[in-house]
Amino acid sequence: MPLQQSIDLALASNIGEGGLPRTALDAALVAVGTGMKRLAEQDATGTLPLLHMPRTTEDLESIREAAAWLRRDATDVVFLGTGGSSLGGQTLAQLKDYAVPGVGRFADGPRVHFLDNLDPITFDHILHRLPLSSTRFVAISKSGGTGETLMQTIAVLSALEKAGLKAQPGEVFLGLSEPRKAGGKNALRDLLEPEGVRFLEHHTGIGGRYSVLTNVGLLPAAVLGLDIAAIRQGASDAYEPFRAGRAAADAPAAVGAALNVAMALEDRNITVTMAYADRLERFTRWWVQLWAESVGKDGKGSQPVAAIGPVDQHSQLQLYLAGPNDKLFTIMTTGVAGHGPLIDEKLAQRAGEPGFAGKRIGDLVAAQGRATADTLAKNSRPTRRIHIEKLDERALGELLMHFMLETILAGYALGVDPFDQPAVEEGKILAKKYLAQAN
Repeated sequence: MPLQQSIDLALASNIGEGGLPRTALDAALVAVGTGMKRLAEQDATGTLPLLHMPRTTEDLESIREAAAWLRRDATDVVFLGTGGSSLGGQTLAQLKDYAVPGVGRFADGPRVHFLDNLDPITFDHILHRLPLSSTRFVAISKSGGTGETLMQTIAVLSALEKAGLKAQPGEVFLGLSEPRKAGGKNALRDLLEPEGVRFLEHHTGIGGRYSVLTNVGLLPAAVLGLDIAAIRQGASDAYEPFRAGRAAADAPAAVGAALNVAMALEDRNITVTMAYADRLERFTRWWVQLWAESVGKDGKGSQPVAAIGPVDQHSQLQLYLAGPNDKLFTIMTTGVAGHGPLIDEKLAQRAGEPGFAGKRIGDLVAAQGRATADTLAKNSRPTRRIHIEKLDERALGELLMHFMLETILAGYALGVDPFDQPAVEEGKILAKKYLAQAN
């Protein structure tokens, strides 16, 4: 069953004056429709390769082969990279319980680690705890010049040498970066290729935060045994309304873009996504980077906030219901009703909750997701609902492509380039300058 989206609880006609006026949404749909024409032209000319990725199949076998090589005789596979080089892979990996509280420790081998944040204590500890002779490493950087990834890679090479494994980098390392440009520098290749490390090529036309459908995101998924063809198929499902030439009002991602654009133009500059599923927690983090880095430019955009339900009902919902009415909410639910442990009638009675008797934990989670959306709406908080009945590879591929299209179209409608990140680059340059000056 495809992704289901409803914006009824975001409109003033349904929730009162705190909602979005229909006229504002209609105006935004016109702007997004113009962006859809731009997408159609980019698809036809091949100038936006991301649009072709959902129906690309010729690279899948090479991804599977690399994944099989990484898994062979490995107890652990470590992915080095930050931001877009890591979050997409983590998002897909959660389908196999990566970073899911508790159960992640019981996942089938090899154990998969994403070291995306550069913390010296964490990195030192993991290098001392990993069985280096049976650990495989993947270093990912589109440009090859990401400072965090280079430091991580150098530290691993040094650890291998200290462990008496200096001759083995080519047997335990894989690189993923753009091909060398004529006369250009690629520090990651300069570092690893002399050690005999082979590289997969990062797509030159797809930036890190949009790379989840490329080998950057699909390689970790394949290592974990996920169906990477189904992920691409789901992405194709999300793009189908665009390929079919539908109007903006009939394309879910375009409607989502228009909703966000209209809210931003109404000075409602915070957008909150609360997912009622542990296995969507990294999706919300992936989305935060995608949205913030793509539309936050020239004084435009909105602040993305990630939340997970039901737990964040207890930490954030008070503010959302009784604080400033300056937010758009997206409540994401999955088909969990009827799933999970059955609640014993006598124990429910003893706890003073007879209504729990005979229910399953999934029944409560489903009720909470529905109740949160309705409570927000009853308090005139604009709320979008997204429901995925079965969270699997195809569904997650559709969700990822939906939000990438939504983000790109919002950028076009707001008049910003959704593919660059000039402010981030400035900070990277300054950090390297300060590091060079350090004693």
